[in-house]
Amino acid sequence: MSMHVLLKRKRLIQACMVACVVGLSGCASKSYVVLLPDEDGSVGKVVVNNAQGTTVLQAPREGAQLGGAAGKTFVVEQAQIDRDFGVALAASPRKPATYLLYFETGGAALTAVSQADLPRIRDDIKGRPAPDISVIGHTDTAGDAEANYKLGLKRAQQVVDLLGKTNLSPERITVDSHGERNLLVKTPDGIDEPRNRRVEVNVR
Repeated sequence: MSMHVLLKRKRLIQACMVACVVGLSGCASKSYVVLLPDEDGSVGKVVVNNAQGTTVLQAPREGAQLGGAAGKTFVVEQAQIDRDFGVALAASPRKPATYLLYFETGGAALTAVSQADLPRIRDDIKGRPAPDISVIGHTDTAGDAEANYKLGLKRAQQVVDLLGKTNLSPERITVDSHGERNLLVKTPDGIDEPRNRRVEVNVR
């Protein structure tokens, strides 16, 4: 049987193919591929080509037998997905995550809301076996560009210090400042915009 699977989105479950091919317990008697939605509910598309023709999957939990009749699809119940691919899904690496932390004006003090977000970020970092983190400081356009670059760097380092009680090693973290460049909300120069006073934490 010749087969080609075209993946249009990362979230399309590649692991399910491996699970059935290697014969994990609980797999269906015939190998099949199933399309899963992204975490936000959006769905891409899978095109399966084999000797019988082409089958297109584009609905959540839509499946097709490998080597089956062209165009023939079926709905896979969640319980069946859990039985057949639960182990493979559990072993999948976490997706990268981005967190935005906001600051009071003119300094490196986090807002109360952002302070409350720190435990969630720490938990995410601790849950990854080899985390890779980038921390980027930003400012609004109030003040001059050079001072804002230094302030962005100070904010980024402050966040690193606050996240310090994790499994984070120095070689796995990068710290940078964009100052008043790369504004989240575009404003003229000299504008005090709270949403631009932020640090972006990327966890991979």
